[in-house]
Amino acid sequence: MPTVSINSLDHEKFQDLVRRKRIVSVILSTLMLVIYFGFILVLAFRKELLAIKVGEHLTMGVPVGLAVIISACVLTGIYVTWANSAYDDAVTSIVGNMKEK
Repeated sequence: MPTVSINSLDHEKFQDLVRRKRIVSVILSTLMLVIYFGFILVLAFRKELLAIKVGEHLTMGVPVGLAVIISACVLTGIYVTWANSAYDDAVTSIVGNMKEK
């Protein structure tokens, strides 16, 4: 198995990449948890808010629940977009620098 030497610049770039990935993951996960548990808490303690009629046959719970589902899709899309652009480019650059040495 070939050995790869890692200089301090590559190590710093890798550590920065790990830190950025952790920050993005924590922010997006926190947003999703706040949205989801906010919905659950309203459902548990203030269900009359979700029982408000929006139309003749529709209550507020349906569009709010749909918004929770859509927010999960949007946050996933944000992560995938970030990962496919900034993250993948940085990984490719770091691996390329390591292979050259």
